[in-house]
Amino acid sequence: MHQKIKKLPSIKETLKNNNVIINKALGQNFLFDLNLTDKIVKKSNAITPTIIEVGPGPGSLTRSILKNKSGVVYTIDKDFQSKKMLTDLEEIYNNRLKVIIEDALHYPIWNLGKAPRQIIANLPYNVGTKMLITWLKNIQNFDLLTLMFQKEVAERIIAKPGTKNYGRLSILTNWLTESSKLFDIPSEAFIPKPKVKSTVIQLKPFSKPLYDVPFESLEKLTHLAFSQKRKMIKTSLKEISGEKILKELNICPNLRPEHLSIVQFCKIAKKLF
Repeated sequence: MHQKIKKLPSIKETLKNNNVIINKALGQNFLFDLNLTDKIVKKSNAITPTIIEVGPGPGSLTRSILKNKSGVVYTIDKDFQSKKMLTDLEEIYNNRLKVIIEDALHYPIWNLGKAPRQIIANLPYNVGTKMLITWLKNIQNFDLLTLMFQKEVAERIIAKPGTKNYGRLSILTNWLTESSKLFDIPSEAFIPKPKVKSTVIQLKPFSKPLYDVPFESLEKLTHLAFSQKRKMIKTSLKEISGEKILKELNICPNLRPEHLSIVQFCKIAKKLF
């Protein structure tokens, strides 16, 4: 099998041979450095029965996953060009690679294959956070998520209370998972070259959330609180009589939202909604 992989065209050749038109509207930036994709896969220890890759493009990350002797790899991409770009890999790995042409933002990827599942993906810049929120709502179906975002988004996801990047995204993520940064990826490693750096992060789902509260309640509260981030929490929640709840929970109403812990947000959400 290793000899067959050597015969694959390079990523740049794959793009050229298939006359691929890079679609900016889809947030496409293709990673072509196979050393980096190998590093991503090594960090994910990709040996689960089901691995899901979103936005495979010309298949650089897909190659690294398949080479790692993982289980069945499901790639999902709304760009129909993805099918032809992955033809060579389909021929080599046949029953281990399933190519799906659908919009991952609206596709129930948590039902693909059999558990345990993990996601390994270089996410489109324009819809990556929306995808993450949807997957968090179904987090119990995943074993591990190794995801690449633009650096500033990654920093918001893994941010701790009291830091400038802490907000809605970090609360929802770290309420349900243990998040960690793996490494940065320079813009030079992509075609076309983006204007920003990228960062690979890893999310390991907890066996149960940090605090028992409905997802919708916490989502609603964090949206309210961080829509006026520089104001005190009592001001952000004024319209829904939040100050009374804050006093009941012995939470200082003069704190700014970024200084409240995840559990404090959970307690407020449970009482409010």
